[in-house]
Amino acid sequence: MTSSELWTRATAERYDAEETEMSSAAVIGPTVDFLAELAGDGRALEFAIGTGRVGVPLRERGVPVAGVELSAHMAAVLRRKADEDTLPVTVGDMATTVVPGEFAVVYLVYNTLSNLLTQDEQVACFRNAARHLAPGGRFVVELGVPPLRFLPPGQVAVAFDVSAGHLGFDTFDLVEQRLVSHHFTREGGAGSYRRDGSTHRYAWPAELDLMARLAGLECERRVADWDGTPFTADSAKHVSVWRKPA
Repeated sequence: MTSSELWTRATAERYDAEETEMSSAAVIGPTVDFLAELAGDGRALEFAIGTGRVGVPLRERGVPVAGVELSAHMAAVLRRKADEDTLPVTVGDMATTVVPGEFAVVYLVYNTLSNLLTQDEQVACFRNAARHLAPGGRFVVELGVPPLRFLPPGQVAVAFDVSAGHLGFDTFDLVEQRLVSHHFTREGGAGSYRRDGSTHRYAWPAELDLMARLAGLECERRVADWDGTPFTADSAKHVSVWRKPA
């Protein structure tokens, strides 16, 4: 077992309802287009496939997809959308779990690499991706850029969402290179809120490039989003592609 926090049954059951924006056609369309182009006629493997937000529509596009998911509860929600023959899922961690066969693309979306809370485990994840890739295959990671420029001396928190139904902010441990995402979500009436939190290890793109090199992968492309917007110093996230040499 890795250091990743485990999603509970309650969290899995409400995940899709709370991620409607991330499941919209505006988000999923470019994501699936990007991954399908890389997969070509080959297979795709999603680490931390969750409830199938990306894996299911990618499979519907015609790309054979397999998944690895640490939470059996998240995998159970996915199973309501696609059966095992259509989209096989192995319950296990993304740093060490091995799925049979070779893949044209292995991918990690929506900051899930940061669920691994140590550098060693993140390096192991890159090596596990490389292990599954066919020669010439790609490893794709979508990950936020740490917003440390918003931290003046003495400040440890940065808000990322202030809306009528949700307050979200991150607190940072700059020594351990970790952050905790805090969520206050409105539930019911009379000002009632549910509080949730999750711990992550953030990493800069340059650190990920080194992890890729240790795994025998070469950086091929880095953009700011699935639409291919150029990555700049002001980008809030990146989609990076590393290639396994042929």
